[in-house]
Formats: sequence, structure tokens, C-alpha cells
Amino acid sequence: MQEKIYEKSFQESADALEAWNDFVAIVRQLRRDCPWDRKQNHDSIKHLLIEEAYETVEAIDDEDWPSLRKELGDLLLHVVFHAVIAAETGSFTVKDVIESETEKLVRRHPHVFGDTHVGGVEDVLTNWESIKIREGEKTSAMEGVPRHLPTLLRAYRMQEKAAGVGFDFPTLDDAWDKVAEELAEFRDVVANNESEARKEEELGDLLFSIVNHARRAGINPENALSRTNDKFLRRFREVEDRLRAEGLSIVDATLEQMDAHWDAIKRRP
Repeated sequence: MQEKIYEKSFQESADALEAWNDFVAIVRQLRRDCPWDRKQNHDSIKHLLIEEAYETVEAIDDEDWPSLRKELGDLLLHVVFHAVIAAETGSFTVKDVIESETEKLVRRHPHVFGDTHVGGVEDVLTNWESIKIREGEKTSAMEGVPRHLPTLLRAYRMQEKAAGVGFDFPTLDDAWDKVAEELAEFRDVVANNESEARKEEELGDLLFSIVNHARRAGINPENALSRTNDKFLRRFREVEDRLRAEGLSIVDATLEQMDAHWDAIKRRP
């Protein structure tokens, strides 16, 4: 038996291993005996995987831990289901998925399972990207950023990847200077009433620079904007409720009336 490189105390209990075996066995039997499960393929259920991932994120944002437990189970179901489908065509098995990911985790963490020394999180991230490129897993640091990510998050991840190989602003102030530069350029094209294409280009550059500054400051802009969206929605609905209490519809209220309620809501502790 191959010697284990991790601490024995981290191994799963016999009960946990039995639960895992039961879960995989049930998914396999559903694939054989359930008409719906039997009909599915990788393509037909990929949208459900995305949906479950978003529901998991929502549970985290809401700090709803019972829901998170449920949503993680749904995600696990999709992982196993895709692996079971793949095994039917001889592509790979659940065991292959686990072993390849285990091997990668060990390989990418030489500071834990090897002799590499790191000074902190930044060194870990740099090592992660460097190892992938040196191993030939990818030819560009930009590989591995899905096209289907939300646009703001995609910008953030691309910038993280670039920073992982040393392409980054030296300081937070440098990143802020870039925001100021891009803001001035955007204001110029708007003031000069340039083409819509130019305005769009400069706005994109401004947003990209803001994302980069946020990343450099340790802020995830996707999370920040998501919380602002929720805050705006919550406040706007309260404005609507206040207007209804006054016998007004939002479509009949004046801007001054809406602003008065909005400002009152903002001032509230």
C-alpha cells in the first residue's frame, strides 16, 4: 500500500465512507432505473449545474447554513451524475475524477506537501499559476477563465491570473492612478460626443480599471456590486411601500417625492 502523505487524523470516518458509497450507488441505480435520469446527457443538464451553483452562492450570501447544506448536496449530485454518465462511455469514472484532483492538489501545494517555503497568500497564488504553466497544462496564464462567467467576475479572475505571473500594478496607488486616467478619458469622449463605440470602449476600460483597483485592495467587485444591487432593491421597494401608504403609485409619484423617501431611508441607521 502506498504511504499516505497527509495526516491520518484528516481521514474520513467509516460512516462517512459508507454514506459516500451509498450516494454513488443510488445515483448509478437512478441512471439505470429512472426514465428521466436515463435520458440525460452532459449537455442536457449543464444548465442545471449552473443553476445549482448560483443557488449555493445565494445561500452563502444569505448566511443560510441549512440551505447551504442542501445546495452543496445538489452540487455534489451533479458532479457524481456527470461522472457516472462519463463512465458509461469509458471516458472516466468517479474514482478518476477524485484521483486526478487529489494529485493536482498535492502537486500545486509544494509548500504543504513538499519543501517549498512561502511568505504568504501572494506567494501561494504565484506558485499556483507558475506550476500550471511550467507543467504545460496551459500555454497562457489566461486559460482557465470561463467565457460564461459574469462579466465583472471574469475581469476580476483575468486580473488575478495576470497578477499570478507578476503582471500587476506595484502599489494600490498605481492602480488608483489608472482609475483616474480612465475616468478622465471616458469623460472626454462623452464631452466630445464621440461615437457610441468609443464611449463603450472607454467605459469598458474604466470599469476594468475599477475592478483591478478593487482586486488590488482585496475587495471582490462581484460581491460588492451584488450587495449594492440587493441594497438598492431593498430601498427602492421601501420607497414603493411608503408611496403606497400615502395613496400614491410609483408611476404617479414625482421625482421629488421619490427622492424624499429615498433620502429618509438612507439616513436611517
